[in-house]
Amino acid sequence: MSDLLARAAEVAQGVVAKYAPSVDAEARFPVESLQALREAGLLGLISATEVGGAGQGPGAAARVVELLGRECGSTAMITCMHYCGTAVVEKHGPEAVRREIAAGRHLTTLAFSEAGSRSQFWAPVGSAERRDGEIALNAHKSWVTTARNADSYVWSSRPLEAEGASTLWLVPRETAGLRRTGTFEGLGLRGNDSIPVVAEDARIPEANRLGADGAGLTVMLQDVLPIFNLCVGAVNVGLMEGAVTKTVEHVAGTRSEHSGSSLAELPTVRAYLARMRIATDQARLLVEDTAAALEGGRADAVLRVLECKAAVGESATAVLDLAMRVCGGQAFRKEVGVERRFRDGRAGTVMAPTTDQLYDFIGKALCGLELF
Repeated sequence: MSDLLARAAEVAQGVVAKYAPSVDAEARFPVESLQALREAGLLGLISATEVGGAGQGPGAAARVVELLGRECGSTAMITCMHYCGTAVVEKHGPEAVRREIAAGRHLTTLAFSEAGSRSQFWAPVGSAERRDGEIALNAHKSWVTTARNADSYVWSSRPLEAEGASTLWLVPRETAGLRRTGTFEGLGLRGNDSIPVVAEDARIPEANRLGADGAGLTVMLQDVLPIFNLCVGAVNVGLMEGAVTKTVEHVAGTRSEHSGSSLAELPTVRAYLARMRIATDQARLLVEDTAAALEGGRADAVLRVLECKAAVGESATAVLDLAMRVCGGQAFRKEVGVERRFRDGRAGTVMAPTTDQLYDFIGKALCGLELF
């Protein structure tokens, strides 16, 4: 494990940090960073050893995306979504694809959110029907991270015949009938290639089903939501950590010419830095405890999963706000390295399940009510 984290840190501090500014400025996919992750064996991090992967769990995935998030939110989120898709393929997908993922030759992602259901990803309106011995998919996926660069999508639809909210499918990117529309010119996470994907009579074999017909919600809750919430939280911890580092560098290196004093000599500035440090450390502890709850099968694992994304997302926006305040007008200069992380950190609270949805779920869990 320590060797894997050392490799992740080397990739993050080297290749990812080098290309992060241009990835953001040009809103381009971080090709160089993904290649470095492939070569380091990190795309197969949670793939089973029996298919050639590293056999690590959600805790390792969270640590890796945090390291990436310190340098580039886009690269971290792409990797997060790849791990989420991998978790489903590992449990329900074909061995050939599992081996390709483990070897770093296959990048996957989730295709859940739809124009018709918006942030309620668990209730797709897109259809799947049997036609001429194949499955025909029709849907308007509103946001698919890595849409033009992933090799496959873990895709949700209404069930074929069974009762239930959804069914999941493994859909190759080059499937005829898929259409990717537009470009991503977002506020933050500008390099994550998140654009709509439309399916119009897109045909796949029925063997590409991931899990039982109608069991999509169960797979989402058991296999996707835990690692998704955990890793989104970890990405935000990475953004916070990066912002703290950059803010301290700015404060220590900025002096008033007329007095010769540095910003670090101001008690108010030091107090802001202390608040940033405390909030970042608290967020990391929650992420680490969530990973421990999942890997240890603790009774409070579900509650921790719900809390993790909500709490860390709120903490990230607060810490990144403070970074902008402390760095003042200089924070708006890209070379300071704060405003990019400030923008990237906004995404976590609105990615489904949103923070407001999670608050409702947490309240239901505390009251002993069903989440859905």
